[in-house]
Amino acid sequence: MVPESPSDAPTATRSAPISGSDEIVHTLSADGSVAVRALVATALVCEATERHTLAPTAASALGRGLMGGILMASAAPLGETLQIQLRGEGPLGTMIVIADADGRARGMVSNPAANPTRDDGQLDVGAAVGPGILCVIRSNPARGEPHMGLVPLQTGEVARDLAHYLSDSEQTPSAVGLGVATGPGGRIEGAGGFLVQALPGADDEVLARVESNVRAIESTAELVRDGTRGDDLLEILLDGVGARQKFRKTPRFHCPCGRDRVEQVVLLLGRDEIRDIVARREVVEVRCEFCGERYALEPDEVGALLPDA
Repeated sequence: MVPESPSDAPTATRSAPISGSDEIVHTLSADGSVAVRALVATALVCEATERHTLAPTAASALGRGLMGGILMASAAPLGETLQIQLRGEGPLGTMIVIADADGRARGMVSNPAANPTRDDGQLDVGAAVGPGILCVIRSNPARGEPHMGLVPLQTGEVARDLAHYLSDSEQTPSAVGLGVATGPGGRIEGAGGFLVQALPGADDEVLARVESNVRAIESTAELVRDGTRGDDLLEILLDGVGARQKFRKTPRFHCPCGRDRVEQVVLLLGRDEIRDIVARREVVEVRCEFCGERYALEPDEVGALLPDA
């Protein structure tokens, strides 16, 4: 959250919610060799990108990051929180995504206006992110200190970078697909992804078939835009190897910011600054960097935070 002046607080226009429900569906191959998670997250990505008023390329990058965070966190034990940081040198700057095992996620980018495109007009997420570092932090109260892993960014396209991290840092051979389809005016029309992971002792023939199925998917985003659901994605990915029982969750955009947290941010201004704010009878406005919500504290409310100020 960051304090801001009234002149820095434009009002975003939000479109109507997208019809259809988001979902995460996960299962194992029939022989238990491969774990597969499929995600449809069009409404979630739409809400997140509209909250930040992002340019199309920045929206695609954040959408991919949010879905990657949800897929990785949903495979973690309950109570675990996952933070993904893409610290790139491109115009997007840093992207931060926070997700948990319940399917809740939020995120932000340093430069919402980043919008590089290729010569053919396609959005260039790799150029927006640029070279840099991918940092993943897993926090679980039951495990004590958070675990952090760092790897160089491979492409900046997000999906391949996350797959590289999982295979290199967490020693879990993985395939990740993430896509965001946009329409006129940058409107989010489809967002989906998948996470495929080989389990210890995985059968080589099963892995080869699943890898072939992964390569056959040209665009997850286009599939979702055309009506493909989580169960459909699983069937495509596990074609020829079968599947066990399916489980599902509902992903959603969620930010825990609130007035209590805003008050803690204002307290960081220090006693002298708070005293001056009260004396000048100023209204303090605070904007959450992760969800865009704005909070206003009247002078008397600011003064009540430090009664002896």
